[in-house]
Amino acid sequence: MWFRNLQLYRLPVRWDMRIDQLEDQLARRAFTPCGSQDPESRGWLPPVANGPLVHAVGGQWLIALGIEHRLLPSSVVKQEAEERAARIELEQGFKPGRKQMKDLRDEVTQEFMPRAFTRRNKVYAWIDPQDGWLAVDVASVTRAEDILEALRQSLEAFPLTLVRTELSPVAAMSDWLAGGDVPGNFTIDMDCELKSVTEDKAAVRYVRHSLDGDEIKTHLQEGKLPTKLALTWNDRVSFLLTEKGEIKRLQFLDVVQEEASAGSEDAAELFDAYFALMTGELRQLIPAVIGILGGELATPAV
Repeated sequence: MWFRNLQLYRLPVRWDMRIDQLEDQLARRAFTPCGSQDPESRGWLPPVANGPLVHAVGGQWLIALGIEHRLLPSSVVKQEAEERAARIELEQGFKPGRKQMKDLRDEVTQEFMPRAFTRRNKVYAWIDPQDGWLAVDVASVTRAEDILEALRQSLEAFPLTLVRTELSPVAAMSDWLAGGDVPGNFTIDMDCELKSVTEDKAAVRYVRHSLDGDEIKTHLQEGKLPTKLALTWNDRVSFLLTEKGEIKRLQFLDVVQEEASAGSEDAAELFDAYFALMTGELRQLIPAVIGILGGELATPAV
């Protein structure tokens, strides 16, 4: 269990929610597969097969939202509706009107929907009730909103706030690149993206390329701003910091994974060992990242 991304949100420190309360409230919206006419179904699934809806290890909680879609392409519906319309035209001597075509598409959709294949995804979220963090393992805020909306609908109270920092990530990354150094136990890696604020939106991307030369400083002087920067923390975790403060492309380095694997043979034990070590690392990494961005600002609820 290793997260690849962190869309990060704030819960009250020492959140007033017991694990049994969370379990009960999520159970009200437990996942059920799509019905014959349902294009989509959403609900809570056990993060670990046959387990509870809230998987707990060392006081850290893992939840999972199941999202199932019926795969009925609009092109299939359109083609079938047009074929039926052609037959009707032969029978009645003129083309079906707009309303009749809409009725045909609705008829085809209703008829084909029960036979459509389904695809199911799991979206994982980690809750740290001790330090007050909620992190969703998705690459975009839009996808994170799926699980946030499901939590709002499931929980009696959900006091979530955005994470904001004193320094904007763009300003901080500009300073680090200009000085060639990052405060704390962070090092600059070899991936970076810079974009111009002018109308031409010129951009330059470095992949596996040294960032400590004059070339980067020249781009900064010309007005390009960093929107992504690869960093490593404490020689244990590498990641990509974005202009929005997102943490992407998380990679727990070999030393961390070796520690997690030591002494674990059973699959369930290994899952818990990975989750425990991952959350242990992230509980140190997150405050460290916020620290080099100047600390937290009070923010409104979302």
